[in-house]
Amino acid sequence: MSATHSFEPAVPVHTYQRIVDQIEQAIVSGEIPVGSQLASERDLMVQFGVSRPTVREALRILQSMGLLESRPGTRGGPVVLAPSSKTLSRSLRAMVGTDALDVAALIEYRVVLEGTTSRLAAVRRDAAQLERMRAAIEQMERDAEANAETFADADLEFHEAIWEASGNEVLRLSGQAVSGVLRVIMQRDAEGEHHDNRVKLESAAIDRRLFAAIERHDAEEAGRIARHAVADRFAPLIDDERDRRVLSVLAE
Repeated sequence: MSATHSFEPAVPVHTYQRIVDQIEQAIVSGEIPVGSQLASERDLMVQFGVSRPTVREALRILQSMGLLESRPGTRGGPVVLAPSSKTLSRSLRAMVGTDALDVAALIEYRVVLEGTTSRLAAVRRDAAQLERMRAAIEQMERDAEANAETFADADLEFHEAIWEASGNEVLRLSGQAVSGVLRVIMQRDAEGEHHDNRVKLESAAIDRRLFAAIERHDAEEAGRIARHAVADRFAPLIDDERDRRVLSVLAE
């Protein structure tokens, strides 16, 4: 007796996508070094056994991903770029836009990110980084009377300063990658009718307490303030009760 299983219809993959996947993997793995030139279109046509339009479509996608760059006056193919936070941010925005990644997952990530980077920043921060944080908070306090966009800019500047002060390049880059997605949520949150200037000032006050903990090297307190701040701020945007419970656990 044979087992039964419900399969989904097979979806054909465009030829250019197979080229994109192979070249992307070669760049990420280091097989094709950053700064080098890719083979010419003609050479790629021969290697992949495809037409010129197919190669050009693959190169166009790779350039839009930020992995290649065409430079005037160079011979051969485009120059290979290092994968960056912008590349990841673009992918995350696309995933959120197509519901492949939900907002709850991003908020959970933000809780972990802010808690960890704040703890590290309390240990590693220097005077210049502290000054950058202080200036961002003062800008937030001034912009509470202005529009939500400028307030969100200052808020993001404060957190970017913390990511930098953490001294962990992986966390800094991943923070920048996801910030492009969450900034839209932050601005919408600040623009809501229930979020008047008083609420913006309360948000700035929380960041000032976080700054104080980082300034006095209190890693435990800095992590706690950061986790709770993100969880409290974004919990209303999560509909699922189980996801809200998970967020509460992460914040502790």
